[in-house]
Amino acid sequence: MRKTETAGDYLERHGKEYSDAGQFNVYKVDEHYKGVSSPPGRRDFYKISLVLGTEGVISYADKVIHVKDNALVFGNPMIPYAWEGLSERQAGYFCLFTEEFVNKQLKGDSLSESPLFRINGNAVLFPDQQSMDFLAGIFEQMLKEMASSYKNKYELLRSYVQILMHEALKIEPPEHIAHTLSSSDRIAGLFLELLERQFPVTSPRHVIQLKNAGEFARQLSIHTNHLNRSLKEVTGKTTSEHITERMIKEAKALLLHSNWDIAEIGYCLGFEHPSNFNIFFKKQTGQTPNHFRRQIVVRS
Repeated sequence: MRKTETAGDYLERHGKEYSDAGQFNVYKVDEHYKGVSSPPGRRDFYKISLVLGTEGVISYADKVIHVKDNALVFGNPMIPYAWEGLSERQAGYFCLFTEEFVNKQLKGDSLSESPLFRINGNAVLFPDQQSMDFLAGIFEQMLKEMASSYKNKYELLRSYVQILMHEALKIEPPEHIAHTLSSSDRIAGLFLELLERQFPVTSPRHVIQLKNAGEFARQLSIHTNHLNRSLKEVTGKTTSEHITERMIKEAKALLLHSNWDIAEIGYCLGFEHPSNFNIFFKKQTGQTPNHFRRQIVVRS
């Protein structure tokens, strides 16, 4: 897989200097862009982009989305993504910031459900024109604030980022979250957190440790049947179904965004023999890993 791109690397690639603070940067696209594409890969920073009147293709995780005009796009360090511009004119805004910029207020309560932080959320949203005008105004305010000498400007910039995130939640309402957690809710939450903690796989030497229902149940100190019942009650899916879905999602992301061979990808996901990984992937998707990867290459 390509080396994780830092905020400094990204800005240097586009001919921009990193700000003195290094935690937050905001730009107008038509003022900085030297190219029309960002290569696939993971970044070590968060990014919020407002695409204006531009056609392109964004791929993230195992999804490929065609943007024909306007879009609000969220990127985070957990999900690899790429952008390919299809129109000559690239316009809009973007801000990027590091983990240091993300305080408890920015990630707390309802904002934890923002596409900025959710791994399984919709990272590409399509606001109506009224929302687009409002969002563009927020980016313009951030540009002005970055150029100011106000000593608390980064706190103010966090507020602007919060507004962007709240606007996204209005466009894409979060899934209902129960406020009173039952025992099953609590177990399901702990399981899903354990499952997600193993991803993304960032190196061929990174091998997931929990691969089946029994291993997760032992980690949670409960019986496998209890775990299955709780997950089925809360999510409608069994433990094995959750594990399989997440492993397939990661497999597709690695096939799409890395140059690792099939055996390396399978090994990282807990398959000692490539043939077992091939059988697993084909059973779930209807095609072999090689065929899936070739299709992506041909499409691009």
